[in-house]
Amino acid sequence: MTNPQYQTILCKVEDSIAYVTFNRPDVHNAFNDVMIRELIEVFSDIEKLSEVRVVVVSGQGKSFCAGADLNWMRRVKDYSYEENLRESSELSDMLFGMYSFPKPTIARVNGAAIGGGTGLVAVCDIAIAADSAKFSFSEVKIGLIPACISPYVVKKCGEGRCREFFLTGERMTAERALGAGLVNKVVAMEELDQTVDQFAHQLISSGPEAIMRCKELLRNVPLMTYDEVKRYTAEVIAQIRGSEEGQEGMTAFLEKRKPKWLKDSDG
Repeated sequence: MTNPQYQTILCKVEDSIAYVTFNRPDVHNAFNDVMIRELIEVFSDIEKLSEVRVVVVSGQGKSFCAGADLNWMRRVKDYSYEENLRESSELSDMLFGMYSFPKPTIARVNGAAIGGGTGLVAVCDIAIAADSAKFSFSEVKIGLIPACISPYVVKKCGEGRCREFFLTGERMTAERALGAGLVNKVVAMEELDQTVDQFAHQLISSGPEAIMRCKELLRNVPLMTYDEVKRYTAEVIAQIRGSEEGQEGMTAFLEKRKPKWLKDSDG
């Protein structure tokens, strides 16, 4: 890590897992311009660490993330269009950077995820929520819209559900978020860490290049025509089969042994 002394987040690496924690519990981990820039920086740093296989994102204290910080909003309210565009572009860059991050990400939703906080859930590959967590797309209640987070929430929940969620700003339980596809699993708070750990180690057991290429597949395929998809998917599986990792994985399977990446992670 090039700069571990962040103002708004914490980051540690243990057993091939990077833990990125929003660290503003006094304001329910609401984000501001500083947190946005620090999240861009920390994910850039983590991408360079070959020993990190999974990233777990969570919030310090009782909340996951309460959306935009009120003091930041007071400043933004008086910004010019150009200033607003610069700030919102940084937010969009941060969200896309997390969404397109080559290593798998898990949102450990320990409490409320409101407004932009739901976007931070949606950009993660897998979201595990405590049964006490609450979710809301509350922007319309103050005359705003969930613009920057919308691509990722629509991908997770579908347009039909988002029409209801975005327009009503309703507050949702964890079970409602589960039914909508925003989260993958809901557990009791005391089971949250164990469940996240189980998912993390399940991801670590897979080939790291295969995981990365799966994420590329999920991003690319929906944007392609059928003719493009046929060519792209045939090419990518041919590349993977011939790669060092693909060869090792298939050989290990046929020889009924652990692949090299599992032996490495076992120490």
